Amino acid sequence: MAHLNRLLSFNAGYVDTASFLAIHGLFAAHVTGNFVTLGAALVSNNHAGAWAKLSALPMFCITILLVKLLDQFFIKRAKTSYPTLLKMMFLFFILAAVISVFYLPFPFTDTWSSFAVGMLLVAAMAIQNAIHRLHWVKESPTTVMTGSTTQLMLDVGELFSQSNPEKRQIIQQRFKSIFPTMLSFALGCAVAAIVFKFALLWLFIVPPVLMALIYWKKENYKKA
Repeated sequence: MAHLNRLLSFNAGYVDTASFLAIHGLFAAHVTGNFVTLGAALVSNNHAGAWAKLSALPMFCITILLVKLLDQFFIKRAKTSYPTLLKMMFLFFILAAVISVFYLPFPFTDTWSSFAVGMLLVAAMAIQNAIHRLHWVKESPTTVMTGSTTQLMLDVGELFSQSNPEKRQIIQQRFKSIFPTMLSFALGCAVAAIVFKFALLWLFIVPPVLMALIYWKKENYKKA
């Protein structure tokens, strides 16, 4: 069951790092981080990526809203939105890959191509975030590791002081769920950096390939 979550975490780490490196500091998965990089861009000599960073949160919010409306549409018809949402992620990643092949490396200024790729990636990662709330509710988060890191270290601290065998077992199970997810995210970040350095034109081709694997493993998660 853990394989899907690890693929998703790898994908999130990869996309976030790839967008940050290729689109002048844009975070596609960790959208609130764009406020920091936007502030830095505004006081620097080059404002490259400012429009993408400014648009990331509205795009994220609008996508989440549309996903919820689509989910309600399916629920009213006694169906699930899950496969459709995964296909939408795949479509957005494919479009981003096609554009990037023709326009990478993006010039150090705002262009329609870098903006379009950035917004497609933000929309795709917004869908991944939404699916966590709608379908993967028992799985640990895959897009932002702050909460997971906090929980992991709290659990480590409790293991030092907890003597109840049943509670220790619960903590250990949670640790086994969270830690591989964090490692997968970190590995995704590292791989994206390597691809950016040595095979730039392939940078955004990796996410649609990952999505094909994710779709194949789509039922491999803890059901609510």
